[in-house]
Amino acid sequence: MEQKPLILVVDDEESFREIFSMKLVADGFRVETAENGETALMKAKEIKPDLILMDVRMPVMDGPTAVLKLRDDPEIKDIRVAFLTSLGDPRQEMQEMNGKFAQDFGVQGYLRKTDDLDLLKERVKAFLQ
Repeated sequence: MEQKPLILVVDDEESFREIFSMKLVADGFRVETAENGETALMKAKEIKPDLILMDVRMPVMDGPTAVLKLRDDPEIKDIRVAFLTSLGDPRQEMQEMNGKFAQDFGVQGYLRKTDDLDLLKERVKAFLQ
């Protein structure tokens, strides 16, 4: 039997981790969580997730810093990452800028935390392709 994809949700807000985890599990994914970039790197080495959903702004170690460290580590450098952002600006040029930001860090893209949770499954599936 094929194993369900494992998603690591990284966010400093516990309520957000819980909501995203419940939704992802309901959508058929396995989920682990971490509260900052530092913990995320340790967990990534331990569990080798299929995808990391990484918040951008967090204490201890922010998302971009964690991604740079991840890419420097031969053991985990190929793990797919998508940024989570609450900076959801509907203007096209801002979305393009977020897309470029994601590209510069070698991540699959970004998810706005404010997006409809029903879109989450489709976006995550797309990131896993």
